Amino acid sequence: MPEVIFAGPDGRLEGRYHPSDDAAAPCAIILSPHPKAGGHMDHRIPVAMYECYKRRGFSVLRFNFRGIGRSKGVYDHGSGELQDAAYALDYLQSFNQNAPFSWVSGYSFGAWIGMQLLMRRPEVAGFVSMSLPTNTYDLAFLAPCPSSGLITYGSHDSVVPPEEVERAIENIRIQKGKKIYGKLIEGADHFYSQHLEVALEEIEKYLDGTLEEKYCPPREPGLIGFED
Repeated sequence: MPEVIFAGPDGRLEGRYHPSDDAAAPCAIILSPHPKAGGHMDHRIPVAMYECYKRRGFSVLRFNFRGIGRSKGVYDHGSGELQDAAYALDYLQSFNQNAPFSWVSGYSFGAWIGMQLLMRRPEVAGFVSMSLPTNTYDLAFLAPCPSSGLITYGSHDSVVPPEEVERAIENIRIQKGKKIYGKLIEGADHFYSQHLEVALEEIEKYLDGTLEEKYCPPREPGLIGFED
């Protein structure tokens, strides 16, 4: 898991990069929760997502938004962080020019940034958004959403009530042939405090049903590809 420093729009950005052994492997970028709420690339949920794609043979990158860790700059209310994500994807793709497609995954604030990123990048073929803050940020920019993906949310989420997520999913316009799946995680709060393993198992199932077989290696019972 090499530590990397790469150029961002407002100075250097710090990340962790796993290159695939396959030069033609797809890419995945992992986006962290809110910088002002203690979000960083080593948060347990971004790390779990990172390990999920790594196990599937993807080249995968997670990084700190501006002002976090060794990343330069200051918090920019989402606008600058979206630029950070775009630069991070550029950096990842510069080492993986034969990648057939990319995925974007994010948690909470990172999920919102990821949904904006995929609207701007046609090479993004799919997404996973955990605890998408549909009651805080306007999703009108998804007009229509160009990629299929999965949104997980908790039945006991007091930050983003589940009915808000369900209403947003119902109202998101999508391109023909694409579909957004919502998965309610029973008992889970916004942070998946006691339910991260359950949520990740649902993500694994979704990826198994979506990706080509070569990106779906067999798993031992109970193995979800991360250490909590």
